[in-house]
Amino acid sequence: MVRADEEGKNNLKTTETLADNLKYLVVGMLMGIVFVKSEIISWFRIQEMFRLQSFHMYGVIGTAVVVATIGTLLIKKFNIKTIYGEPVVFGIRPFDKGNIIGGLIFGFGWALTGACPGPMYALTGSGFYVFIVALLSAFLGTYVYGTFRDKLPH
Repeated sequence: MVRADEEGKNNLKTTETLADNLKYLVVGMLMGIVFVKSEIISWFRIQEMFRLQSFHMYGVIGTAVVVATIGTLLIKKFNIKTIYGEPVVFGIRPFDKGNIIGGLIFGFGWALTGACPGPMYALTGSGFYVFIVALLSAFLGTYVYGTFRDKLPH
């Protein structure tokens, strides 16, 4: 296993090409289409979820958790490698009170904007240009966190 301070680092030894990045762009665009068609970018659906009025979003999130869990278990059980033949490493990360604070900030932002970070791209691509402000705010928050991360209490 990988130590917590090493988690999150890109250990990929193979350099990705422009063609690889274009594949990621196509997959991202397809995900955006799925987000739009499944209504998970809908502000109304998100508000229904927070008001406990509909199961739709809980079903989508629950399905994602189940699929990710099964995928992770299969990767570990069969020692599945990346497309470049490199091992997939899952790091051990200890619990930190900052997780609760970060989760609350994330949840408040989600409730205020009506979208979590992934769907913000799909919303902007769908013509809801007001989400550019939310995206820029997310980028700024990420930059500020990265700048002050080492100075924050653990």
